[in-house]
Amino acid sequence: MSTYFANANTIERKWYVIDAANKPLGRTAVAAANILRGKHRPEFTPHADCGEFVIIINADKAILTGRKLEQKYYYHHSGYIGGMKSVQYKTLMATKPELAMTLAVKGMLPHNTLGAKAATRLKVYAGANHKHEAQKPVAVEV
Repeated sequence: MSTYFANANTIERKWYVIDAANKPLGRTAVAAANILRGKHRPEFTPHADCGEFVIIINADKAILTGRKLEQKYYYHHSGYIGGMKSVQYKTLMATKPELAMTLAVKGMLPHNTLGAKAATRLKVYAGANHKHEAQKPVAVEV
């Protein structure tokens, strides 16, 4: 008996939609990362790209528990001396909720070429509308 290994050519990718309204940002990101990686499939293979597409809607209505809105910061650096920038999550969620959700999901993916490829299959929208109705996405409950 031989072990079955899935590969990217044999996988048929489906589309899933996750509604983040009134759900914790991290819990939604975990569900999305597992689907993007393909860990929900019985033929999951760690070294193969067998994940699927994920659409996250209502990212602006996701909640952060505790005092994270005041205490948590997003840092990035411009590359120049003294170029460290910081943004409080209260501001980030008010101005760019898609970025906050994308950063959370990307942090839960592997930091290699598989994770980079999986991140391209993530679509995040602040509102309830998305432009992927033609793909007939299946709703996932978090």
